[in-house]
Amino acid sequence: MPELPEVETARAAIEAGALHREIADVDDTDTYECRPHAPGDLRTALVGRTLTAAHRRGKSMWCDTSGDGPALGLHLGMSGRVFVTAPDGGLTVGGDYAGPRPDTPPADSVWYRFSIAFADGGSLRLLDKRRLGRVRLDPDVSALGPDAELVGREEFRARVGRGAAPLKARIMDQSVLAGVGNLLADETLWRARLSPRRPAGELTAAELDELRRELRAAIRHAVRHGGVHTGEVVPHRTPGGHCPRCGAGMVRATIGGRTTWWCPAEQV
Repeated sequence: MPELPEVETARAAIEAGALHREIADVDDTDTYECRPHAPGDLRTALVGRTLTAAHRRGKSMWCDTSGDGPALGLHLGMSGRVFVTAPDGGLTVGGDYAGPRPDTPPADSVWYRFSIAFADGGSLRLLDKRRLGRVRLDPDVSALGPDAELVGREEFRARVGRGAAPLKARIMDQSVLAGVGNLLADETLWRARLSPRRPAGELTAAELDELRRELRAAIRHAVRHGGVHTGEVVPHRTPGGHCPRCGAGMVRATIGGRTTWWCPAEQV
């Protein structure tokens, strides 16, 4: 699943290119992508309105609409990408960066699962090969914790630094922090030199502060460079991989149900 940096890139693409443009038509006929809504529900709710703001909390993204209309939630699923075209044909792309990225989207593709046509001739389209994304009105984000990029120091300490759960499982719990996925967790813990197996409640205040700093740094790096796969340790998460700092062989285990890689020499 795209993690926080990929979703932020998609949100920024919408903010840069799709706001304040009248919606002339909507294709919401994909019953997998647009459930629980019936075909036509999203079209009825959106035609004639504009998107007025683009928001994100963790991996969840939504847009406000004009005239006290419903919020439009866009979830990228495992591989979703957002394409926004301007009236002059200019393109803004945001979303999953794991695969090849065409300079222009295909003009007509069965992988477009949801589309907005603007009155000026441009569009916003969600391309989702694996059909695991979701589009819904007024998405509920109340169960999510604070955004992992924006959470303050004291709240981070209180939420993360407690309990006996392994540290990696703790920071990936979306009710604790919203937005940390598997790759971002491994990159952050490697940066902070903390074992993913360590009980979260054992961390000192200084260690929690360092963890928060490194999490924010890892997010900023991923946003700037094109996604979480660009992290420094990520290419070494493989059999035979070595820590890029000290050269020790990387080790693997399942923690919190997720495949986890770390440096046994430095992450203690």
